[in-house]
Amino acid sequence: MTDDVRTLIEAAFQDRQLLKQAEHREAVLAVVEALDKGELRVATPPQDPAGEWTVHAWVKEAVLLYFGLRSMEKMVVGPFEFHDKIPLKHDLDKAGVRVVPPGTARYGSFLEPGSILMPGYVNIGARVGAGSMVDTWATVGSCAQIGRDVHLAGGVGIGGVLEPPAARPVIIEDGVFVGSRCVVVDGVRVRREAVLGANVVLTPNMPIIDVTGDAPAEYRGDVPERSVVIPGMRRKEFPAGEFGVPCALIIGKRHAGTDRKTSLNQALRDFQVSS
Repeated sequence: MTDDVRTLIEAAFQDRQLLKQAEHREAVLAVVEALDKGELRVATPPQDPAGEWTVHAWVKEAVLLYFGLRSMEKMVVGPFEFHDKIPLKHDLDKAGVRVVPPGTARYGSFLEPGSILMPGYVNIGARVGAGSMVDTWATVGSCAQIGRDVHLAGGVGIGGVLEPPAARPVIIEDGVFVGSRCVVVDGVRVRREAVLGANVVLTPNMPIIDVTGDAPAEYRGDVPERSVVIPGMRRKEFPAGEFGVPCALIIGKRHAGTDRKTSLNQALRDFQVSS
């Protein structure tokens, strides 16, 4: 994507009146089409796994502008009828993607070949890596980045982050397992091959406490590689008294010497983590 397209997007985001001009509208459409084809992404991973992801704010700006260009329309898919601004993805067979009815992927999202979408949902700007499964009633929010060989179990909620455009989307890196009914929102990063047990909730302000050492170590908004995480509770004083507040607990690590599938199953057994 050329610098000229980026300049047109950024200008239109500052002044929506520019969308009346064809070149600005075409720039928006070109960016969303590139997202849909996987030629462009909202955020790119670092070459060094320990590094930071790069967020492309102007790409998210294009997504936001796209909503303004679209009109509501009726869409009929077999026995299903929808009424929305954003069309669904097409040519999934050519893309090598399996989508089980009534799984839904919006135009402007990208599912890599070999990914599986059960009756869940993938929103515009999101990306799902090869070999990953979005299981039944799991949702992948706007611009979320789901790595390869990830399993989002039933009912998982991956939040969308469209605004502000510079904000980091939710990032689930390669090989992660996210257990049933987990919720991950607001730009939280779950690093490679971590395991989230059922019902873990992660927000930027949720304490993630490593309890495997002699003293607790606390993280926020970032789950270390290969961590095995379960829901937790800790006591906190309030004016009205002492109450339990939720947190997440790191109770161990997946073994480094085994492959992802074996390591995952062993982690669930070793730490008695519900999936």
